[in-house]
Amino acid sequence: MHSAVRSVAPAAIVSTASTVDQQLSQQLAPRRFQTALLGLFSLFALLLASVGIYGLMHYSVAQRTREIGIRIALGAERNRIVVMVLRQGVVLVSIGLGVGFALDWVATRLLSNLLYGVKPSDPFTLASVSLLLVGVALIASVVPACRAASIDPMRALRTE
Repeated sequence: MHSAVRSVAPAAIVSTASTVDQQLSQQLAPRRFQTALLGLFSLFALLLASVGIYGLMHYSVAQRTREIGIRIALGAERNRIVVMVLRQGVVLVSIGLGVGFALDWVATRLLSNLLYGVKPSDPFTLASVSLLLVGVALIASVVPACRAASIDPMRALRTE
């Protein structure tokens, strides 16, 4: 392109030339960076939530070891113990989702200029993220639930 311009007008100054795709990519780079950064922060938030749920469920099972041991000693089925612990995890996540929906309503109003192609109150996005969080919570609750179901009633009754 430079040689073509010089052959027609040798005194013309040609600045850097680029394709439309390159210019578009250059103009969208800040938005892409912001989107990638929000995605990374979202991933860290999901990881932090899952670690928090796991820790809370592990602590809850440790605190209720005696109660769970008594339940097993009185004939409670192990799958009922697992369901009890998983239900507790789902209740905690449901409370968190309720608070999260309220905060989402506020945050999307503040971040609406960063959203492209998604309305601030997109029901599909809210539903998919909520289901993802519930799924992560169930996965994070499985290990403490299995631990609770495998408690030896005699050991649980001896511990203080």
